[in-house]
Amino acid sequence: MPQLGDQSPSVDGVEQVRVARIGKPHGIRGEVTVQVYTDEPAERFVPGAVLTGRRGSGGRDGELTVVRARWNKDILLLAIEGITTRNQAEELRGTELFAAPDEAGEDDAWYEEDLVGLAVLVDGRRIGTVTGLHTGEFQDLLEIEVDGGAEVLVPFVDEIVPEIDPESGTVTLTPPPGLLTLHEDAGAAPEPGEPA
Repeated sequence: MPQLGDQSPSVDGVEQVRVARIGKPHGIRGEVTVQVYTDEPAERFVPGAVLTGRRGSGGRDGELTVVRARWNKDILLLAIEGITTRNQAEELRGTELFAAPDEAGEDDAWYEEDLVGLAVLVDGRRIGTVTGLHTGEFQDLLEIEVDGGAEVLVPFVDEIVPEIDPESGTVTLTPPPGLLTLHEDAGAAPEPGEPA
């Protein structure tokens, strides 16, 4: 099995991108739940797709071949070649799954690995750091740690995130009023006379 380091794995010199992380087993026949990190799960997890597994908080390294993918409500379930029991599926828990970048994808597609660690600017002033990207069926959210420690989720849309400059290590935001301070309001104590 290939030895994979802390960086994204590469195959034939092409750096791969993270597309999912394996969670807990589902049922007794070896299916696993996955947390999806791609906008195109229907294309990424087709039967026969070969993904590169990397040990994350658990799991194992090596190639994993998709046998079947299906949705159970809003959770994606995968059957992996050679994994036929719940115990085998449990051994995969925590495995990060990687695949080659989608060559036919949009030019403005961004992956979490590209964004984490970038400084966040508002009106030219640094206000925090990107700590994650949450992909969703309808909208992606940029996770930002605001200077001072609070975490904020920002809709990852052109109107709010108009510029990403990896070379300068920055992301520029144009947030609507109150977006970055919602967390402050949520944790604030009620004014005297207001219901708690």
